[in-house]
Amino acid sequence: MLRRMIIPALFGLLGTAILVALGLWQLDRAGQKAALIAEMEMRIFEAPTDLPAAPRAEDHRYLPVRTEGRFLSEHVFVLSAQRARGPGFHLLQAFETDEGRRILVERGFLPEAARAGLALGDGQAAQLVGNLHWPRDIDRHTPDYDATRNLAFGRDVDELAGLLGTEPLLLVLRASEPAPQGLTPVPVHDVSIPDPHLGYAVQWFLMAMAWAGMTVFFLWRIRTQDD
Repeated sequence: MLRRMIIPALFGLLGTAILVALGLWQLDRAGQKAALIAEMEMRIFEAPTDLPAAPRAEDHRYLPVRTEGRFLSEHVFVLSAQRARGPGFHLLQAFETDEGRRILVERGFLPEAARAGLALGDGQAAQLVGNLHWPRDIDRHTPDYDATRNLAFGRDVDELAGLLGTEPLLLVLRASEPAPQGLTPVPVHDVSIPDPHLGYAVQWFLMAMAWAGMTVFFLWRIRTQDD
């Protein structure tokens, strides 16, 4: 009987150990991700700096920056909504800095009823403060840009930069001088990074428990059969 139980027992112990190790690894990854999110949330409210010469999402996401220049006529509306104000749009507009760089600026939220009377202020000089952002709010189900209504359904920075002829760089406005008329700035307040590691850890631990339970049951069956 013992000889028949050795191999299943070893197989069960090895499988359980591997699954527990995977769960512990995911817990460690969850801790690392939590530390990264905390660091980036602190970054949001740091003192603003100049625009980086070669911005990259991996290094400059949520970086607070300041710049001066003028708004251009190129713009696009991104479908959105606010709980207290209902459906509307985020206005993304091209902006030329004093150094001659063209970037995207998300100026704020506009209620649907106010779109027709919006003054874009193209050519207007402005001083801007905000955070660099590469949003993750599109997927394969997001509808394509509607050229007839100048309407996008998500903030695909690369696509919108191509439409407006700017760098693939989005500045989400926190404050500006002069303040935008008819628009409510929607600053970046928190970090939106998926953190599935804790859920994965729970799944691995549950699988380890199931594996161990099946091993015990299998060994019990062997023993009862021999009895």
